[in-house]
Amino acid sequence: MPVQRLTLAASTPYATPYYVIRGESKGPHVMVVSGIHGNERASVAAAQQLANQFLTQHLKIRKGTLIIVPIVNQSAFRKNIRGVPDLNRTFPRKSGMAARHPLAGALYQLAKRYGLEWYLDLHEANGLSQVRASSLGQTLITNPGNRSIPQARRLIKDINRTISKKSHHFNLRLHELPGSSRTAAARLLKARAVTVETCWSLAKADRVRYQIYMVKGFLRKAGLL
Repeated sequence: MPVQRLTLAASTPYATPYYVIRGESKGPHVMVVSGIHGNERASVAAAQQLANQFLTQHLKIRKGTLIIVPIVNQSAFRKNIRGVPDLNRTFPRKSGMAARHPLAGALYQLAKRYGLEWYLDLHEANGLSQVRASSLGQTLITNPGNRSIPQARRLIKDINRTISKKSHHFNLRLHELPGSSRTAAARLLKARAVTVETCWSLAKADRVRYQIYMVKGFLRKAGLL
């Protein structure tokens, strides 16, 4: 089936394209988002490259459905800023609670409509987690008790074998972040939800490669590839 190109928050100032890719048979629903923070460019490039690979049929979904939103916050992306307000603090915090920003509400409702099994949110951060424990660069982050933890641990072990510098290795972080899209997906939608964080100080090509590696790894573990 061809890739569908649709528009999130159509007819609003927050309109942004997204893609729906379906496999030949039923299976898990997975959403990949990037650009919630507009200045995290490598994660956006990775999401767009993945979408392009499906558009050109270099990649195909075996089963299930994949939704990719490459640039959630178009306004912040155009200005190359994190975003004001920080969109990743405006998602619903409790069942029945509305999002604090229309764009966060639109993305949350899209995720809810698909009944996601997996939610992957691509980001970038300062600092290397191998060098300083408080740094978030080169980490996978999920909520305590989330069902993604075993798969995340295995994927970290896999990718670290490919990275020669130990200081560039990935770590796992378990962290609840109320108002974030990942915590909303994990707690309210009961999805396996993971934030992928690469480190800004690394070369952009490496950051894009790590982001794509992680997404493809999770898609394989979900059975889509």
